[in-house]
Amino acid sequence: MTLESTRPMPLEATRPAELRPARLWTGRVVTGLVALFLFMDFAMKLALHPAAVEGTTELGYPEHAVLTIGVLGLLCWVLYLVPRTAVLGAILYTGYLGGAVATHVRLDAPLFSHTLFPVYVGALLWLGLFLREPRLGELLPLRKAASE
Repeated sequence: MTLESTRPMPLEATRPAELRPARLWTGRVVTGLVALFLFMDFAMKLALHPAAVEGTTELGYPEHAVLTIGVLGLLCWVLYLVPRTAVLGAILYTGYLGGAVATHVRLDAPLFSHTLFPVYVGALLWLGLFLREPRLGELLPLRKAASE
């Protein structure tokens, strides 16, 4: 191993290809719509809005858990919207939404309208991030390799 091979590559050599403006803006719009929906979800919980408290208790959670769930939603939301921590935010939100799926499965809620709704939100959350973050394209097998 030579000294040359241990030197880090210049930043320009590690940058992914630039995004096309249409893809970037589509990602921003999808992210914005998901973020607005999720904002309403945690804001109502943080405000202890009667509808949020009633809905949460009907799902089997104690009333005192509503605020905690709202704080967790706020934390995930902030991490998702900060570009530097967006992937971490999406991962944490995926876990948060997985808990919602588990809750609906436990209650034997309707499949497509209730149980899978958090999956739809999660898919849009990741779609928005995928469209605006070019490095995710390198991790997901949604395109053929150059050698194929």
